[in-house]
Amino acid sequence: MLVHGGGAAVDAHLARLGMTSERRAGLRVTPAEQIGEVVAVLRGAVNTKLVGLLCARGVAAVGLGLSDGGACVCTKHEPEGVDLGRVGTVAGETDPATPRPTRGGLWRELLATGHVPVLCSIGLDLVGEPLNVNADDAASAVADILHASLLVLLTDVPGVLDADGSIIESTDRDGIESRIADGTIAGGMIPKARAAAASAEASGVPTVIASWKNLDGLASLSAGGHPGTRITPRRRTPAGTHA
Repeated sequence: MLVHGGGAAVDAHLARLGMTSERRAGLRVTPAEQIGEVVAVLRGAVNTKLVGLLCARGVAAVGLGLSDGGACVCTKHEPEGVDLGRVGTVAGETDPATPRPTRGGLWRELLATGHVPVLCSIGLDLVGEPLNVNADDAASAVADILHASLLVLLTDVPGVLDADGSIIESTDRDGIESRIADGTIAGGMIPKARAAAASAEASGVPTVIASWKNLDGLASLSAGGHPGTRITPRRRTPAGTHA
């Protein structure tokens, strides 16, 4: 199953229209006047291209938005009270906006019939209006809903890097937060690393941050390989708290 964004394509499209792109803590600010253009790029051009590439290679890919078929509902995301415009997050298990009967149902049906859902990071709120969800956060939520055994977040760098530029082979949520605090992790890697840590904590299984350029490394995952940075869940005590 594939969840994708398309930040570079969105930036280029907005620039052609004379619109500016702004990010805060690695998240794209999406004003109401830009959401239609973002949807057009992610759900239209990028999703169609990815589905086409997969189908041409014999993969039974199906292009979807996050909320198609009622698979999930998204709500507006305002981190620390900051209004980012039409930016959303996938509603959680305890959120009253979450439709229990259909939560992830369409994805499961497609997977069960040998299809590969290709989800763009555009979701719908309770009234059916689009929200732009950070792709890494969306992937983490999808992995949680489906109880996935592993989540792989792809980027253009080989993994999370330390202050010397070397790959951090393994860390956990505390390690991620300490490196964000000291500036080692910055920019667009902040939401990616936090999404990886959140997924590992929620599922209890590791999440990998790796480069899409490392094809051999990615192929080795099925055989237990360890490309990139592996984010592990913190050890739980018998009472269910983190040690």
